[in-house]
Amino acid sequence: MLNIGVLNQGIVIDHIKVGGAMKIYTYLDLENLDCSVAIIKNARSNKMGRKDIIKIEGTLEGINLDILGALDHKITINVIKDGKIIEKKNTKLPDKVSNILKCKNPRCISSIEHGITHSFKLTDRKNGIYRCVYCEHAFERLAFERMSNLSVNI
Repeated sequence: MLNIGVLNQGIVIDHIKVGGAMKIYTYLDLENLDCSVAIIKNARSNKMGRKDIIKIEGTLEGINLDILGALDHKITINVIKDGKIIEKKNTKLPDKVSNILKCKNPRCISSIEHGITHSFKLTDRKNGIYRCVYCEHAFERLAFERMSNLSVNI
């Protein structure tokens, strides 16, 4: 059995859909932080069957955890201090996301022009519907969840 050490200070991102940890690693820009990161893929879970987990040791400066809700609203975040969980957070859908979702409208300026930020605003929290800020094209969160393993930027 794999044994990953206990964190003294940091966060544990838990309940990630299998295969989603590497995408979250990229979206959180963890490769550019000066901290230890452990990625556990395909771990056994009583709740989910299988899951991915990310452990980040150190301070949380520079980590934008708000985007996790757009990637998967079932992810949980455990804040660790002195080796103990001091806070458990459930992710929620952020009001606005940038450069995570891509507009599928071929006429949208974000699809035509290079270098434009892909921005979406949440317009229906209950159904998880985001709309492009440029053309109002809908991106449905529920359809997004049915796609395989956090296949964002589609």
